[in-house]
Amino acid sequence: MDLRQGKFTLGDLVRHIAAIERYMFVETVVGRPSRYSGCGRELADGYENVIAFMERLHRESVEIIAGLGAADLQRKCTTPEGSPITVWKWLRAMVEHEVHHRGQIYLYLAMLGVPTPPLYGLTSEQLRQRSLS
Repeated sequence: MDLRQGKFTLGDLVRHIAAIERYMFVETVVGRPSRYSGCGRELADGYENVIAFMERLHRESVEIIAGLGAADLQRKCTTPEGSPITVWKWLRAMVEHEVHHRGQIYLYLAMLGVPTPPLYGLTSEQLRQRSLS
């Protein structure tokens, strides 16, 4: 039995982060229903295509979010499950969602022995070394 069956691959995770941001979070922020339809290979396949897909959808998301004013951030939007939430809180949830999946990506890469860049400039080891000096 394959224990990974039904789990996101690294490509699925990247496609999911991009697609859920653009087609679920951003759509609902502007008052439209979610258009998220999954994160399969049909959206983009292969490293370069997945990265291009992610970058394109993120650019679209940023353009739409940049058009929101202060009043827009204070109004309510409706989540796909039908719950009202203040737009700025929904956008915060979007960031929290991405952080969750970025953690999964870093864990997968660590398990595969792939080195990852530090998110905040220094690795834990580098910070410790500089802190003791």
